[in-house]
Amino acid sequence: MLVAFSVAPSGTGRSDGSVHDAVAAAVRIVRESGLPNRTTSMFTEIEGEWDEVFQVIRDATDAVGDYGSRVSLVLKADLRPGFTGELDAKLDRLEAAIENDG
Repeated sequence: MLVAFSVAPSGTGRSDGSVHDAVAAAVRIVRESGLPNRTTSMFTEIEGEWDEVFQVIRDATDAVGDYGSRVSLVLKADLRPGFTGELDAKLDRLEAAIENDG
């Protein structure tokens, strides 16, 4: 399973609206999980089995909760039984398709 998620606090009391400390706490948990992952400016992607992926997401969400009175969580999942390594393989297939069209 491949999951893209974004988690952020609200009600932080910060006048600049910055949430980087909270996001850093979440990303730290993802990276320490040992599961394949990638973080971009908008989402963190993580790959693994259902229970392990969702435990990491829950832990990351709980960590963000320490930074505000509310938490926003956005998830998108790709459930493809029998496939692993899709964090990179999907991009490899995309790049190959782009090259083949050119």
